[in-house]
Amino acid sequence: MTPGAENIFDRDLYLARLQRSKPCRPDILSNSIAAELAERLDPITREFNHACLIAVDPEPIAAAIRASGKVKNLEVLEPAAAEILPLTANAFDAIFDILDLHLVNDVPGRLIQLRRALVPDGLFMACLFAGQTLNELRQSWLEAEDLVTGGVSPRVAPMIDVRELGGLLQRAELALPVVDLDRTIVRYPDAIALIHEIRSLGLSNVMTGRSRTPVTRNLLGEAISIYQQKFSDDDGRIHATIEVAWATAWSPHESQQKPLKPGSAKFRLADALKVPETKLN
Repeated sequence: MTPGAENIFDRDLYLARLQRSKPCRPDILSNSIAAELAERLDPITREFNHACLIAVDPEPIAAAIRASGKVKNLEVLEPAAAEILPLTANAFDAIFDILDLHLVNDVPGRLIQLRRALVPDGLFMACLFAGQTLNELRQSWLEAEDLVTGGVSPRVAPMIDVRELGGLLQRAELALPVVDLDRTIVRYPDAIALIHEIRSLGLSNVMTGRSRTPVTRNLLGEAISIYQQKFSDDDGRIHATIEVAWATAWSPHESQQKPLKPGSAKFRLADALKVPETKLN
């Protein structure tokens, strides 16, 4: 594990809830991610001989990767509790990490492992919940718990900032990193419907610092009331923010483009623009 990394998430509990929710888990999210992944693979002209997929719901994602025609052999790994993955060095020329990275305790360590498992100039692509995801629910729980109990405990997982994700890719020595954010506003009849969907996805509170005291009816009612007051639309339905970050990078290779060193330019900007050069005072 990377020095300084903390166990924020209970990975054993996370995986147990994923397994328990599997029979009733809606597939709309996985299908949407699979379609987006296919679009992102389309402009890549390379073919990959041996790729690895790490995903919560691997079936639709794997189907999209195979249908792209870009991958000859695909090895599928489902998320595990262990921070150390069973990967060997230089084993794959492409790795896809789908909707698991946001609940990994040691994200820098995970990225370093994946980079080492790639051959030189291998593709890394990931998507994860990030940014302001479920921020409305987080605010409602915090305010309600403060009002009812006089204190707060973590109930909605913290999310990686998209700007931090780019820095983490560089820290893991992945080259040519590109990070962007897909933001969606999802609407529900009420906050109870949102909470039920979170549970059906196996994404309810798995933080190690969570309160072990069962949620009382009074606390739940206060949180629902606050959510309805602050985050409802004109028709009475509530809204929730979902932000999915996509990251693409490559393992380093000498053939990749590199930034020029300062002072190494062979042409002046003034010459290119055909304007006189003016010295700054």
